[in-house]
Amino acid sequence: MQEVNREPQTIAAVATAVAPAQGGIAVIRLSGPQAQAAVRDVTRIPGDQLWESHRVLYGHVLAADQAERLDEVLVVLMLAPRSFTGEDVVEIHCHGGVIAVQRVLARVLDQPGVRRALPGEFSQRAVLNGRLDLTRAEAISDLVASRSQRAAQLAMAGVDGGIQKRITALRERLLDQLSELEARVDFEEDLPPLDGSALLEELQEVRRELQELVHDGEAGAALRQGLRVALVGRPNVGKSSLLNRLSRRERAIVTDLPGTTRDLLESEIVLEGVPITLLDTAGIRATTDAVEQLGIARSHDALVSADLVLLLFDLTEGWTAADQELCQRIPEAVPRLLVGNKTDRPAMGAAPPQSFVRVSASSGAGEAELVQTLLQRCGALSDGSLLLSLNQRQADLAQQAADALARSAQVAADGLPWDFWTIDLRQAIRSLGEITGEELTESVLDRIFSRFCIGK
Repeated sequence: MQEVNREPQTIAAVATAVAPAQGGIAVIRLSGPQAQAAVRDVTRIPGDQLWESHRVLYGHVLAADQAERLDEVLVVLMLAPRSFTGEDVVEIHCHGGVIAVQRVLARVLDQPGVRRALPGEFSQRAVLNGRLDLTRAEAISDLVASRSQRAAQLAMAGVDGGIQKRITALRERLLDQLSELEARVDFEEDLPPLDGSALLEELQEVRRELQELVHDGEAGAALRQGLRVALVGRPNVGKSSLLNRLSRRERAIVTDLPGTTRDLLESEIVLEGVPITLLDTAGIRATTDAVEQLGIARSHDALVSADLVLLLFDLTEGWTAADQELCQRIPEAVPRLLVGNKTDRPAMGAAPPQSFVRVSASSGAGEAELVQTLLQRCGALSDGSLLLSLNQRQADLAQQAADALARSAQVAADGLPWDFWTIDLRQAIRSLGEITGEELTESVLDRIFSRFCIGK
């Protein structure tokens, strides 16, 4: 990693979620040279408790007048270098909620040399100080943001160093080949001939492994970020009933009256380990009702933003011209799945021209097939064999490295000298180094960690 020079500053932030009546405790974290002094100034620690590393002290945080007690707390010291950031770290464990936490934090931030931490700044310092590699830091952020058990498992694989080890191993293979090429460029007359075919095969094997990682990253993205699935259909075809069925709760009002859903309803669910936001849209039809028209407008917006559009039609009426018109409104780039509802009633009319899934939103018949087909259409169906998953930044860099290695095939076909081979090989090595943090600038680091939560 390139050298980054920073003036030593002490930063502080709340490291736990803060919400009214939620959480018995909250943690305020400080890191930097003034961390211990700042906490000493705002707390009263009774008795002969020793301010030593990796000890827990009991006391109170006092107001500026040194008379009012703001909260009863525990203070945890983790002095450099044995801390998360590699600097002096002090944590104040106070009561949860909102008011007590904010009062204690404000008291800490009033101390000389202490400022509020930027998003991800604690993790960034850990990386800069060599306490954490970049892929592990990103995996910790993914773990905190996990919305399903499967996403947490993938994040833990990154925290354990799986991504770092895999990328480093591939990069070292490329470095080995680069050293051979550079030796031939400088001392070709003194060395045995280099087997260009074997070299090309090794580079292409690394490229194939990178492509596999990129592909796995696409499946992992669904597990991390979740999917947005829009339920679309004519009024009264059963969209709200299906939403309630998949949500396992009465999220939407269901009646026999067309146009009951007049706004966009969202429901967060997890299907086969994949977080999904179901969007129950207003039935799209011609109407003079102003409120329903607003709901229909939002339904059109949902079609554009969805990862998948689930178009529901009524089997008892068959595939109608109105259904076909709705199907044509779905943007070409958005995957779609046709679902025939009400299998518990006699089917009437024609079937749609495309394949479709049959369900009964009221009884649940066909639900398992619907879930499997839905995940398959989104590219999120996993058999549990997914062990590592690159995030978007890492996947983009891995693809850049793979593209650079693909160009080496053309270099070989053109019969160009060895020094031409090194150009694309160096690019691939640089891209992989950016994944692990070995080839990074301060500005890139700032951009990466700005997406982390404050306090992490």
